[in-house]
Amino acid sequence: YRKLLVAPANMRFRFIEMINREAANAREGKPARIIAKMNALVDTETIETLYAASQAGVEIDLIVRGICCLRPGIPGVSDRIRVVSIVGRFLEHSRLFYFANGGDEQFYFGSADWMPRNFDRRVEAVAPVDDVSLHVRLHSLLNVCLADNRQAWDLAADGTYTQRMPRDGEPERATHKLLLVDPWGMVKPADQRPVPATESARFPETH
Repeated sequence: YRKLLVAPANMRFRFIEMINREAANAREGKPARIIAKMNALVDTETIETLYAASQAGVEIDLIVRGICCLRPGIPGVSDRIRVVSIVGRFLEHSRLFYFANGGDEQFYFGSADWMPRNFDRRVEAVAPVDDVSLHVRLHSLLNVCLADNRQAWDLAADGTYTQRMPRDGEPERATHKLLLVDPWGMVKPADQRPVPATESARFPETH
């Protein structure tokens, strides 16, 4: 139980603590990165903490399928935050959270969105993935989402969304199609070969 993030007991506090830790690492020049995949981002305190982390130098990618009250790309506020919504045939219910943690990477997964109802009015649990041999799969899954150029919609600072489309000659990378081939996105449909671990573990810095 000491390893779990549990709502309504300590989940918001622990997430905010980890976001603040990334901000401190960024200020000290240590690896600092956050990637969070969820259905909704509404909680005010969490959003304000993410803004502060961006201003501290943390690169943040948020994969939020539905409502997102955070505004990315505001100069001086959220320059380093990017938000993408992936919409397709599957309801994206999986929640996955990545923290660079100064080089000692951490992954968490569980049931909760970052919303007051999840933090305060429901019993929710988020657990760490301690087995590092599984991290390459989680890296790959997040890479697939961040590299999507067909089902992904980028959120702008003014609240509008723009759908990504493949450039001329660029292969289509639709998340849900790729995950039908392999649920972790480690097999490319073009050649049916596994993606090397070194490739799948590399997060794009920008997109």
